[in-house]
Amino acid sequence: MNNKTIKIISKGNFNKTEKFFNRLLEPFKMSDFDKYGKMGVKLLSANTPEDTGLTASSWSYDIVHDKGKLSIIWSNSNENDGQVIAILLQYGHATNNGGYVKGRDYINPALQPLFDKMLDDIWEEVIHA
Repeated sequence: MNNKTIKIISKGNFNKTEKFFNRLLEPFKMSDFDKYGKMGVKLLSANTPEDTGLTASSWSYDIVHDKGKLSIIWSNSNENDGQVIAILLQYGHATNNGGYVKGRDYINPALQPLFDKMLDDIWEEVIHA
């Protein structure tokens, strides 16, 4: 039986490719994410079901930079007995007398226009980089 060997030799590196991708990342500045974070807080506040208004006014955001990835995390600080009220409103909850209050999906519809805008803005940056 004939054994045939294929030998591949490669020279060079990926410096140009890495430089290209790093250039694509440059337009995504922390200030852009700060702008989107603030917009998200406004949208969430405006769309949060209100009783006292405390939950609607308790939205905030953080920008997390981890392993080359930027994330925006929105959170709500209004709690009752350790339960985040915004989550109870979103997903529903049991009541003290054995009843159940159905949740209302208000977070996803509130943020969807922002996600669409972010996608459009980032795409524009990429094609003009």
